[in-house]
Amino acid sequence: MSTHTITPEVATNFSPELESKLAHVRTLLAADLSPLAETEACLTCSFQAEDILLLWLARELRPRIPVLFLDTGYHFAETYAYRDRLAADWHLNLTNLIPASTVAEQEAEHGLLHQLGPDRCCAIRKVEPLFRAVAGYKLWLTGLRREQARSRTALEERADFTLPGGVTVLKLSPFADWSTRDVWQLCTHFNIPLLPLYDLGYTSIGCEPCTSIPTDPNDPRSGRWAGKKVECGIHIQAAPSS
Repeated sequence: MSTHTITPEVATNFSPELESKLAHVRTLLAADLSPLAETEACLTCSFQAEDILLLWLARELRPRIPVLFLDTGYHFAETYAYRDRLAADWHLNLTNLIPASTVAEQEAEHGLLHQLGPDRCCAIRKVEPLFRAVAGYKLWLTGLRREQARSRTALEERADFTLPGGVTVLKLSPFADWSTRDVWQLCTHFNIPLLPLYDLGYTSIGCEPCTSIPTDPNDPRSGRWAGKKVECGIHIQAAPSS
């Protein structure tokens, strides 16, 4: 499994700015986790670098924090293998969120929905299972960053998130203003192994049929959904009821 080392100097002697950012994240996590019971906070994890670093830091405070993984049935074999290895090595309190229909059932009814209607495919296999699960918590931790996509430039560190049905949870994205380099320096500093698909040139990794090497070197998510869309929908709030 790749550890994605950069240089020892960068890995062990990161800048005062990054040290300050790390301290800020730890402060945020402590402030929002401390008032809550063990079962009242969750962390969604795609097993990409940001989520893994956030999980590492959250586990300093809550070793058994519930970790929610969207098991769409379409992930890369490498993603499943990495998930299973990390879950075992870190003794994760992992919940695999399963859609109501299997891949075979969905394809029998709708065909290759990820090609014909990617929004509907994501709704069935990602949005619906996640929103059902997150509704049972008060705090939702995510590894989202503003730099990841144009659709995330207004991302807030802390924001109320209203789910379908009206349940509101506090959504905490402590890496909101972090760069990719920030994330990778800290992963290297903590000797955190990363998903081997990064070594093949992937920069944003989701379901295998909808993920490719980025087509635009300046847009890490340009390899998602063949340019048909930029978000799966799990970070889009329900529209207010009229």
